[in-house]
Amino acid sequence: MKYYIIAGEASGDLHGSNLVKQLKKMDTAADIRSWGGDLMEAAGAHVVKHYKELAFMGFVEVVMNLRTILRNMDLCKKDIAAFQPDVLVLVDYPGFNMRIAEWGKQQGYKIVYYISPQVWAWKENRVKKIKECVDKMLCILPFEQEFYHKWNYEVEYVGHPLVEVIKAAKEQAADTPLSDKPVIAVLPGSRKQEVSVKLPIMLTMAKHFPEYQFVVAQAPSLDDHFLESLTGQHANVSMVKGQTYKLLRQAKAALVTSGTATLETALFGVPEVVCYKGNPISYFFAKKLIKVKYISLVNLVMDKLVVKELIQHDLTEENLLKELTGLLKDDAARNRVMKDYAELWHKLGEKDASRRAAEVIYDYARLA
Repeated sequence: MKYYIIAGEASGDLHGSNLVKQLKKMDTAADIRSWGGDLMEAAGAHVVKHYKELAFMGFVEVVMNLRTILRNMDLCKKDIAAFQPDVLVLVDYPGFNMRIAEWGKQQGYKIVYYISPQVWAWKENRVKKIKECVDKMLCILPFEQEFYHKWNYEVEYVGHPLVEVIKAAKEQAADTPLSDKPVIAVLPGSRKQEVSVKLPIMLTMAKHFPEYQFVVAQAPSLDDHFLESLTGQHANVSMVKGQTYKLLRQAKAALVTSGTATLETALFGVPEVVCYKGNPISYFFAKKLIKVKYISLVNLVMDKLVVKELIQHDLTEENLLKELTGLLKDDAARNRVMKDYAELWHKLGEKDASRRAAEVIYDYARLA
C-alpha cells in the first residue's frame, strides 16, 4: 500500500524512521513517501522535503518566513494529491500538520495522527478541529487517552517511542569517559534567549561541587562562542555536542530545562532537577494560558512531584544547591526517585510504540 508520512522536526524524523521500519516489516511492498529527514530516508522512505527546510521557531521567525511556509503547504498538498496514498500519517508538528489534516479530510483521505498535539496543556478547543479532521489519533502519553475521552473522542494509547530509543541507547557498548571526575549533566535547552538566562544560574553549582565535572549538552542551534561565553569562567565545566545520550549514560545527576529532555533524563535513570526561567512577560501569559499542574513530562505522566521543578523566581542558586545536594548526598531521596523512575518506565514502555502504531496504521490503510 501507499503511505504518506509528514514529520517536520528532528524528533519526528527519529520516531518516523522507527515507524517506517515497522511498516515495512508488516507490508513488505509498502511505498512510503514522506517529509522528514535522514533517518526516515535511511529506513526506506522517499523524502520529498527535509525537515531542516521547515523548522521555523518563534512568532517572529514564522511571520518572516510566512511566504515560504505557505509555499511548502501548497507543495505538500499537490504532492499528496499526485501520490494518492492509502493513508496519510501525520507525526507531531501540529502547526503544519493540522492544516494538512483539515485539507486531507476534505479530499477524502484516511488521516492518522501519531503523537498528539499537546492540546491538554492549552487551547483545549482545538480538540473540536481534531475530531473533525483526524480519523485515528495515536497518543504516546497515558493521560492523553482520558483527556480525549472527556471530549467524547476515543483515541489509542500506543506507548512512548522514546522508550525503545533509550532502551537501545542503554544497551550500547561502554563509553569512553567524558571526564576523570564523576559527571553532572547540564541540559539547558536550545533557545538562545532562555539559555542566556538559565544557564548562568545552573552553572553556579560548579563552585559548590568542585569534585564533579559539569558537562553541558550543546544544542545544534547554539553556537560555540555563545556557550563558551557562559561556561568559560568555570574550571570544572565542559561541553559536548551531539552526545547527549552518552552524557546521560555517565551522569550521576542532571540539571535539565523543561521539555522532552526531562523525560529522556528520567528514562536513563538519572536523578534530576528541572530548571526553567524565561522572559517575565512571556511567563506571565504562559501561566494564564497553560492548564497543567507541572511543567515536566515526568511529573505529568506520574501525576505527582517526582522531580523538583524550580520555575522562574524559584530558580535561584540557593534553591538549586539544596536540591542538587539532596540528589547527590541523600541516599533515601535518590532511592525514592529511582523507584518512581521504574514505575515511569513501566507506564510508558508496556507497549512497543512504533510497532503498535504501525499495526494500527497498516490495519486502517487496508480497510476498504
